[in-house]
Amino acid sequence: MAKTGVSAGSRQRRYLKLSEAAEYLGVTDRTIRNMIADGRLTGYRCGPRLIRVDLNEVDAAMSPFGGGVR
Repeated sequence: MAKTGVSAGSRQRRYLKLSEAAEYLGVTDRTIRNMIADGRLTGYRCGPRLIRVDLNEVDAAMSPFGGGVR
């Protein structure tokens, strides 16, 4: 039998407006749209115009470099 709901190991989605995601990263809305277009982020559509991104995916799209990071 399949389980329903959120499992203990998964994180709950936290949706942001594109403008909120842009502010969070310190970039423009256009940059967030470009990240969706080139596959770095997944956009979630609700209706014909409303687009959101998952904050967990925004965080995961960032990758460290420099400063001895391996």
